Amino acid sequence: MMDSYSDFARFYESLMEDARYPERADYLLSLCARFNHETGLCLDLACGTGSLTRELQSRGVDVFGVDGSEDMLCEAMRGDGILYICQDMRELELAENIDTCFCTLDSLNHLTELSDVEETLFRVGRYMNGGGLFIFDVNTPYKHREVLGNNAFTIENDTVFCAWQNVTEDGVLTEILLDFFEEQDDGSYQRFSEQFCERAYSALELTNALEKAGFELLAVYGDFTYEPPADDEQRAVYIARKKG
Repeated sequence: MMDSYSDFARFYESLMEDARYPERADYLLSLCARFNHETGLCLDLACGTGSLTRELQSRGVDVFGVDGSEDMLCEAMRGDGILYICQDMRELELAENIDTCFCTLDSLNHLTELSDVEETLFRVGRYMNGGGLFIFDVNTPYKHREVLGNNAFTIENDTVFCAWQNVTEDGVLTEILLDFFEEQDDGSYQRFSEQFCERAYSALELTNALEKAGFELLAVYGDFTYEPPADDEQRAVYIARKKG
């Protein structure tokens, strides 16, 4: 089972200052243009708190969001008229077909079994029109091995202090433990904890999974680039087209 990220949802945006949502939305749409693709009806899969979804909508994209966490979607619903659906990505069921699917910020890494990734890609393919584009990114094996590793980090801003600790097995599966400390009105701090895992997948594993799901891999780029990922790339972006 995937986690609901109940406490994580409250502090998620405070930890995502480097997500660069406006720039990421522009980049995703530039990839569609690069491959001569009209976005049509677009799914923001694993949309979280909806920040990217809103950026896409503001650029005229007909977009809706799906996420498995009710707590994340509660943060997303701000009366902006966007449809949000609470579904596990491995059990995706849509009322109509889509033309484009974006799945960003290492959401697929939260699936820790290759079979779950394959099922998710299959589900996306089931509801995608022929010629549609599926664009997703993943944290690379390099990042899991060399950056996340068995390292610890701290994040502090006006909203929260976060102690972040990772435990990595075989440089592939990383257990992430987060402790949030939120200042209360009386000056004391309340602690909240969250724990989940991410798994790194090789380019071969993802390419094979896309092929099984009926997609043709068009390109793999480094994050925010139009070039193949460098050896030390931390995030790789996959662009695939639905066959038929």
